[in-house]
Amino acid sequence: MSLKVIGTGFGRTGTDSMRMALNILGFGPTHHMFELSDNLVLYQRWIDLSRGSQPDWDSLFEGYSSCVDWPSAYYWRELIDLYPDAPVLLTWRSAESWWKSFEGTILQMMKRSKEENPLTHFLAINVFDGKADDRDHAMDVYNRHVDEVIATVPQDRLLVHNLGDGWEPLCKFLKVSVPEIEYPSRNTTAEIQAKESISLDDQ
Repeated sequence: MSLKVIGTGFGRTGTDSMRMALNILGFGPTHHMFELSDNLVLYQRWIDLSRGSQPDWDSLFEGYSSCVDWPSAYYWRELIDLYPDAPVLLTWRSAESWWKSFEGTILQMMKRSKEENPLTHFLAINVFDGKADDRDHAMDVYNRHVDEVIATVPQDRLLVHNLGDGWEPLCKFLKVSVPEIEYPSRNTTAEIQAKESISLDDQ
């Protein structure tokens, strides 16, 4: 198994839309945090990794050809070295815009117990130093991550895909034709909040 595309962007930067876009363009199936809710075996493998097991990337990405979003984005440095031929995507929006979306969605999941949501708890601790609910700190972490990816990945290997950029820059970067359908728009804040409300009501 060799990843075709590696996504390095934080959650809430258009990663689910990018997941669908990559699938449409033939680079999928694309790994994303949402996929884990439907694959408990794979979910447990990522939990084991977060608890210190040695990474078996073939096992962790079993059935997938590309990856975006957390938890894989947390390991972006390892992945870009392991798959040196894979182009790298950094999905991006302004830090202020990202925080507004993050605060109303993923942050609420991170506030749940470690037992209830072990992967998001791991990210809260390891990405945000346990201070994910500190706006200024979280935005600083976000900006530093963006700067580190841009400084690390060779320019000809990286595409910074701004939220709203659509097909053209992505297809040019990946050297494929632009589809005759609209670029996906998925997983809005309202949609996530609605899903979370249903989930909570079911408990």
